Amino acid sequence: MLVALIARDKPDSLGLRLANRAAHLDYIAKTGVATLAGPLIEDGNPVGSLILLNVADMPAAQVWADKDPYAKAGLFESVQLTEWKKVVG
Repeated sequence: MLVALIARDKPDSLGLRLANRAAHLDYIAKTGVATLAGPLIEDGNPVGSLILLNVADMPAAQVWADKDPYAKAGLFESVQLTEWKKVVG
């Protein structure tokens, strides 16, 4: 199942994002369930994340999201997990 993870950073948290970026990218590579990932950008600055997960079910997506180093560091103000259907691409 494909799940879109859309997370918004807490205000003024660029330093926290940068401090945890290497661990976040390592987690993505190690787990192998992200089919695409990248930051949401506003005015040239990262303000959140969009990650497309390929997981067995929504509970697996939640576990993955909870173990993300960004989430564990308290970077996110909000995280939304929504089932996603690929139509184009």
